[in-house]
Amino acid sequence: TLAAWLEEWRRSPDEATLRSRLRQMPPLEMGLLWPPKDVAITNLEHSLAENRPRALIQMATGSGKTLLAAFSAYRLVKFAGARRVLFLVDRANLGRQTLKEFQGFTTPDDGRKFTELYNVQRLSSNVIDPVSRVTITTIQRLYSIMRGEPELDEEIDEHSSYELSGPDAAPVVYNPALPIEFFDFVIVDECHRSIYGLWRQVLDYFDAFIIGLTATPNKQAFGFFHKNLVMEYTHEQAVADH
Repeated sequence: TLAAWLEEWRRSPDEATLRSRLRQMPPLEMGLLWPPKDVAITNLEHSLAENRPRALIQMATGSGKTLLAAFSAYRLVKFAGARRVLFLVDRANLGRQTLKEFQGFTTPDDGRKFTELYNVQRLSSNVIDPVSRVTITTIQRLYSIMRGEPELDEEIDEHSSYELSGPDAAPVVYNPALPIEFFDFVIVDECHRSIYGLWRQVLDYFDAFIIGLTATPNKQAFGFFHKNLVMEYTHEQAVADH
């Protein structure tokens, strides 16, 4: 596995190459997705091309944020050459649902499932497969890995990170086993829950583009994402569309 990781790393684009590729992404073929998702991906890719490090997507509950993320991750891996995409969820059950979305996602130009083309790992242990293109985990498990802990109590993984962030937790420090450049993109589901205290330190750790997904952004979320709201699709709009 280490040899495979080193070979993958050798062939992967450096930061300058990645940013160059983001500026040259082929335009999204409109109509492949529901129109609000087309707009969200197009706006997100414009933001990435402008080298804006953080972007916030507001989409109403039930509008398919995870499918949107899978579609976006596919384009980032295929066209921008992203080595690794991290998908952070609020609790383990949402991670299982996210994995099913990736497994069920048929790529539009290839016709195969995402997971037939690229490795996707949902962490149920504290071991990250370095050759996986998409890693799905809770933020609390990621913190445990950063701390160098061999394992995380499964019960902790099943609870919302919002319930777990306490003032007595140890701060995030650099871990050479998980370098800050390990992930190129971090997608944060329910991001309004993951921007406080300890969890904010986890997000700030990586030298990566951060993409936030939420149905209910608050002022803290707007601040964390530098007020870069690339898509706003409210509950009222969703009701009107249906």
